[in-house]
Amino acid sequence: MTDALRAKPIPTQRPEDRGIPVIGQMLEFAKDPLAMLQRSWDHYGPVAPMHVLGKTTVLLLGPDACGEALLNQDEALVNGPAWTRLVGPFFDGGLMLLDFDEHKLHRRIMQRAFVRPRLKAYTERLHPAIERGVAQWDTSDHFPAHWKVKQLTLDIAADLFMGGAADTSPEEMDRINRSFIACVQAAAGVVRGNVPFTRWGKAYRGRQALEDFLRHYLPIKRAEPTDDIFSVLCHIEDEDGARFSDDDVINHMIFLMMAAHDTSTITTSTILQYLGQHPEWQDRCREEARALGPAPSMSELEDLVSIDLVMREALRLRAPVPVVVRYTVKDTVIQGVRIPAETDVIIGIQFTHMMPRYWKDPHTFDPERFTPERREDKSHRFAWEPFGGGAHKCIGMHFAGLEVKSIMHRLLRDYHWRVDPDYVPPMDYHSLPFPKDGLPINFVRN
Repeated sequence: MTDALRAKPIPTQRPEDRGIPVIGQMLEFAKDPLAMLQRSWDHYGPVAPMHVLGKTTVLLLGPDACGEALLNQDEALVNGPAWTRLVGPFFDGGLMLLDFDEHKLHRRIMQRAFVRPRLKAYTERLHPAIERGVAQWDTSDHFPAHWKVKQLTLDIAADLFMGGAADTSPEEMDRINRSFIACVQAAAGVVRGNVPFTRWGKAYRGRQALEDFLRHYLPIKRAEPTDDIFSVLCHIEDEDGARFSDDDVINHMIFLMMAAHDTSTITTSTILQYLGQHPEWQDRCREEARALGPAPSMSELEDLVSIDLVMREALRLRAPVPVVVRYTVKDTVIQGVRIPAETDVIIGIQFTHMMPRYWKDPHTFDPERFTPERREDKSHRFAWEPFGGGAHKCIGMHFAGLEVKSIMHRLLRDYHWRVDPDYVPPMDYHSLPFPKDGLPINFVRN
């Protein structure tokens, strides 16, 4: 008997779990996703039903179910329709929204933008960009760390991705930042069309603003190779000579700039919170940072042991992308449950990060869990997957680590900070997670 014939159907959802009419469980998820996912796990196990926007979606929980979906060995799960349903056309053509042969081709070309020699060049550009970005930071008892870091990562993106965009005013970059935010927050939209004053209406305008901004610079980037990522995308090619079209470059730039500055912001602000609440770790990381010069090399950043442990723990406690989505193009079986074609699937990465079965005291900040002696992340192949897995694993994960470490290296050398040990940030989970209060910290220059 085949697996498909032996497979069970998706569990029937209890009426009390279906949420409110039309919207379903979206508000429940946005309010407290871990609590909602835990209830689903308790009642249904690793393959659970979830009611969203009038239809049943499948929720995958735990590393076994998530791992099967991420590996996607029978090629039943696709990215494009799933992410398009969530964020509409606003990141259309980005690597995350491509599938199968098209994805392989684009990833093969883009991989040339993230080879080690290029990462070394990007690292050299990181330090002056960070130094300029933090030069005007003030100090206060209520320093809005998240929003300051978000502006910093956007400034870094303007330099590393755009080559500085020298003729772009701060007001224009602020408009671009708002455009990125509008596109990301489209995921929480209920009205899914170009309707004024709705999330999707704002996102349509945001996408157009981003396209106009990038197309203004495209001829310059095509004309002469430089070491910023925009120019690199214009000139890289694979071993067969395949290159990106103008539209490909624009699509990939919009997605990469969003992914780079939003996810790095979340990780860096999370580190700031936990180091502010655990001064012993802040002192340990500061000693490590001060042992290096003001502009450490890529290799030196990679050797920052304590900062790396803290970064990994921050990614576990608050994954920048807590869930990823897929769509079935044919019937498939996951953990003995048959999932029909044309079904939306949610992969609960963050939930796995908090499972006591794989992590000791999972809600506790404990970077030592990643030391060679413990390696709790090796308790299961998919116990720790903040960058996803399989063919769609984040192509920029090494660059992201270098950026976060570079920022923390600078901040640890120049500042110290404190956060109330009892502080719990009021999180907004409508799109990518962020603290609604901006993460206020007591920030003081050394």
